[in-house]
Amino acid sequence: YSPILTGVVMPDGVDADAVRRIIYERFDCSLGTGLGKVKGRMFRMGHVGDSNDLTLVAMVAGCEMGLKLAGVKLAGSGVQAIMDHFSAHPAGVK
Repeated sequence: YSPILTGVVMPDGVDADAVRRIIYERFDCSLGTGLGKVKGRMFRMGHVGDSNDLTLVAMVAGCEMGLKLAGVKLAGSGVQAIMDHFSAHPAGVK
């Protein structure tokens, strides 16, 4: 577990590194590979450094578009979910 990244696990039969390649080549979004036992089964989305609400929405959008291009069926929209979250919890507002 790490508060500075999000792990995305692929459905059976989907190569996470192939999905990462699509996302990088099409949307210029660099993602981390799975390590050890999960190599090829998941990828990592980092959110440290110069990250804000909009850069995180853009990263999720690139991932969602790449997953769709790879033929992964999605149950819903991660982009919509992150936009809803940030709309309900604005940065700096307590």
